[in-house]
Amino acid sequence: MFAPPGWLLPTLAASIAVGLPLYAGRFRGRTYALFAAVLVLFSFPGGLALATLAQQAAPADLRAAVGWLFVYGMLTTGIHFASLVGARLRPAWFRVAFSIPGMAFLALGALAGPWLLAVLPLRWFAAEAGLPTAVAALDVLALLPLPLVAFSLGTSLGLRREVVRIDLDDETHPELVRVPTARFRRTPPAKADRPLRLVQIADPHLGPWQPTRRFRRRVEELLAHDPDLVLITGDLLTMEGNSTPGALAEALAPLREAPGRCFAIFGNHDHEAPDEVRSALAANGVRLLMDEEAIVETPAGPVQLVGADWAREERADRLRSLAMRRPRREGHLRLWLVHDPLGFADLPDGDADLVLSGHTHGGQVGLVSFGGTWTVLSRSRWPDHGLFGLGRNRLYVHRGTGFYGFPLRIGVPGESSLVEVRRA
Repeated sequence: MFAPPGWLLPTLAASIAVGLPLYAGRFRGRTYALFAAVLVLFSFPGGLALATLAQQAAPADLRAAVGWLFVYGMLTTGIHFASLVGARLRPAWFRVAFSIPGMAFLALGALAGPWLLAVLPLRWFAAEAGLPTAVAALDVLALLPLPLVAFSLGTSLGLRREVVRIDLDDETHPELVRVPTARFRRTPPAKADRPLRLVQIADPHLGPWQPTRRFRRRVEELLAHDPDLVLITGDLLTMEGNSTPGALAEALAPLREAPGRCFAIFGNHDHEAPDEVRSALAANGVRLLMDEEAIVETPAGPVQLVGADWAREERADRLRSLAMRRPRREGHLRLWLVHDPLGFADLPDGDADLVLSGHTHGGQVGLVSFGGTWTVLSRSRWPDHGLFGLGRNRLYVHRGTGFYGFPLRIGVPGESSLVEVRRA
């Protein structure tokens, strides 16, 4: 196999970096053109540098193949972003051939750029100090984004199926803290008292990583748990899903088999196509709670659901006002649905037995796949995943069924769980 000429990859990168924004600006508008330009300009330099290092490190008989793989990755990135000018859900062959490899290459370049800049001064120092073993080790270390992205493709396409047990207690936490909770990968031993059984659908983001059939199959898997409640905490679509009428309704169709048990709120992305989301929920018997409450009788007892619509402005005032308008009902388990977990801190103390949230995708980049809790959001103001306590309120942040934005999950698998809630 002959290797790609040395000028091909940088020429292709320059052509996409210039041509894609011009094409997007002409046929979709300035906002998307700027969005595409920023992503490409941030990713492609790292991709170009990593391509050179990978070809140098590869065995001689594989260098040509490695070079063409990088050409293909860059080309698919351009094709994928160009396809979003006429955004819609694409057939499986297009996702496999272009969308998924294109987004994987985008993530590879985005990771490689900062990583190579960090490794470069160490390599220079090792070379100046005459440490050939250290130089060789750093050359291998520079290629770390390659296996990391390969590993993350599996994480991004799959889900972790779990049973989560939340035992609510009356302990008061002066500050927001992560509260340990029990997670089981297999069926856990039964307990004497009957818990509330619920499943949460958070951030499915119907799109390239979660097409209609896959999402529908995952909804069917959740319903197989025979939950008392199905709770949807927002962000159902991507720009592709927004522009494909009827696709969301088809994906949610299994929910028709759980009448009176399904409730939803809007996330931020749902406000981009509110009519499409409303019609899909209504077609499948899902009640949308827009700053409203619902009272549900379940085998575990009566439940009061309070659903908060997502709002960018005056979030704290809106949540406190909703709490006053929908006060606690005696003898009911009080559950809140709040898309963004930042809103948890705005609720009056003692107002929520449990808040169910999503939005963070579990942190999306972290060590959850390896048994840890750390993610890139661990030190941020966002609760990233799992159970938290503040005052007497409790919050459960779902890792999400899908994801959107950064094009890969890295070390933070999506979640498909049955949540059992009981009083301790």
